[in-house]
Amino acid sequence: MTAPIPAYTPDALIAQDIDAYLAQHQSKSLLRFITCGSVDDGKSTLIGRLLYDSKMIFEDQLAALESDSKRVGTQGQEIDFALLVDGLAAEREQGITIDVAYRFFATEKRKFIVADTPGHEQYTRNMVTGASTADLAVILIDARKGVLTQTRRHSFLAHLIGIRHIVLAVNKLDLVGYDQATFDAIVADYRAFATSIGIDAFTAIPLSGFRGDNITGPSANTPWYDGPALIEHLERVELDSEAAAVRPFRLPVQWVNRPSLDFRGFAGLIASGTIRPGDAVRVLPSGRTSHVARIVTMDGDLTQAVAGQSITLTLTDEIDCSRGDVIVAADAPPQVADQFRATIVWMDGEPLLPGRAYWLKTGANTVSATVQQPRHAIDVNTLAELSVKTLQLNDIGVADVFTDRGIAFEAYADDRDLGGFILIDKITNATVAAGMIDYALRRSQNVHWQSIDITREAHAAQKNQSPRVLWFTGLSGSGKSTIANLVEKKLHALGKHSFLLDGDNVRHGLNRDLGFTDADRVENVRRVGEVAKLMADAGLIVLTAFISPFRAERDLARSMLPAGEFVEVFVDTSLDVAEARDVKGLYAKARSGALANFTGIDSPYEPPLTPEIRVDTTRETPEAAAERIVEHVLGIWAPVL
Repeated sequence: MTAPIPAYTPDALIAQDIDAYLAQHQSKSLLRFITCGSVDDGKSTLIGRLLYDSKMIFEDQLAALESDSKRVGTQGQEIDFALLVDGLAAEREQGITIDVAYRFFATEKRKFIVADTPGHEQYTRNMVTGASTADLAVILIDARKGVLTQTRRHSFLAHLIGIRHIVLAVNKLDLVGYDQATFDAIVADYRAFATSIGIDAFTAIPLSGFRGDNITGPSANTPWYDGPALIEHLERVELDSEAAAVRPFRLPVQWVNRPSLDFRGFAGLIASGTIRPGDAVRVLPSGRTSHVARIVTMDGDLTQAVAGQSITLTLTDEIDCSRGDVIVAADAPPQVADQFRATIVWMDGEPLLPGRAYWLKTGANTVSATVQQPRHAIDVNTLAELSVKTLQLNDIGVADVFTDRGIAFEAYADDRDLGGFILIDKITNATVAAGMIDYALRRSQNVHWQSIDITREAHAAQKNQSPRVLWFTGLSGSGKSTIANLVEKKLHALGKHSFLLDGDNVRHGLNRDLGFTDADRVENVRRVGEVAKLMADAGLIVLTAFISPFRAERDLARSMLPAGEFVEVFVDTSLDVAEARDVKGLYAKARSGALANFTGIDSPYEPPLTPEIRVDTTRETPEAAAERIVEHVLGIWAPVL
């Protein structure tokens, strides 16, 4: 017979002296951990029990919990602790966790923030979000079911994210009569799997979240278990911040503090290491060196600061240091590179487009980056490596990432702060992926810019013209190639040096290996942009006639050139008019289903928002449009008819 749940008594100090209660908790260390595992393994019930036993709920919450337990609970007339965490209506109705729920509680020795993460496969991205800041993972297993596919997946993800401490919580042991043989068999099964993915050690605890066995103290129902209770283990496990203190000094700069002409400080949270006034430091990626003059805080200057503290450093020398730079120990700097092998968790409904430019944010640093075609994806259920061309929602893959400039980094396995990043869509500003840097590609260290004496300015001066890239974009049949051809003829007649890159012509050679999927279209435009840049560097006026349907890729091409050299020409022709022309018969093929991924039919076209020149072919002849574009090149402003 299981003992009844004890009556709840809140901490009296909360009502007597709230300031004393808060002061009591201020100096305690903070452990962040997650609970994860298969669906209905009891994650939310366990957290609710921890909140209850640590007296972290109020009387009105308890009254609501008792009422809700009778109305929508899953434990009959007894308290359903899961309702303390399952906050969404959909979660309570289905008895599952969907979103990541964060809860705070504390014991006499330590403070905790626990994230209750969903078990369903379609919410993998939510689980990764919760795990990204965790020091420890509690992997729950239903004693009746044993190790399941979702248990393996979450264990793999926790290890991938870099969580060093794993607790195997064999839950609902009361439903199997607290049988030791069942517990031992589950631990042996899990150990075999954990070893195969690189988890060297874990702590196994038999418990019942609902009944409270081995939660806050030893249970009389498991006399055969002599290990720690869950809370006891959580109170004494080593924090990542404690390990970080012994690593080399790293301070990602979040803010340059310049309140007056007499003060210039660099503020941020110390990611690792220890710093003292007089220590030699290096600013990356520039590599400039200096020494620490002061360690400034609101409470006065410090003689020493360690990992986890927010500080402002002043340096003895006036050197360039901006937000996103990293101040490091001069004698133990991290690497700086612009090409990486990384593991990526895709978190967006739209798939990865290899070659597309995304914002890459690591710490306070944001750079433009492109992701190459994945080398493989990982089946998190079987750990098999799968050949793929892109990544879909919840996919995990390995790919090469190129940034537009070097960034300071550490391998994620060594430093989660400098090794982790997110990818942001440049158009929607949505976070589309989380990534972990594995290592810098060797070519990023061996390939350097070669200094040349004849500059792009010299090439342009020799031709007596200003280089331009005239980027013609519009639907198929809009008249891009016709107008671009007329423009080049006029420029040639005027003695200008030019070259026309036509979409169809380029696909016969440079881009003959590309199809018409979204990913191939992105790569098509990227290659043309690179070629156009090289031609502009040679002083030419370059004309490109491509559908180039996506704004992000046109913006990428623009970013390759100095300001003012990229001229977007939007040949604005409606789909009805373009389809009526259908000179090549492509629309008819697309409508019949014989031609897939055709822009305007079953593939989107994103019109320019602010093109330098807009051509309405229903109001302006190709000849007149060409004349106006040439006048623009020669310095006469005429953006719209």
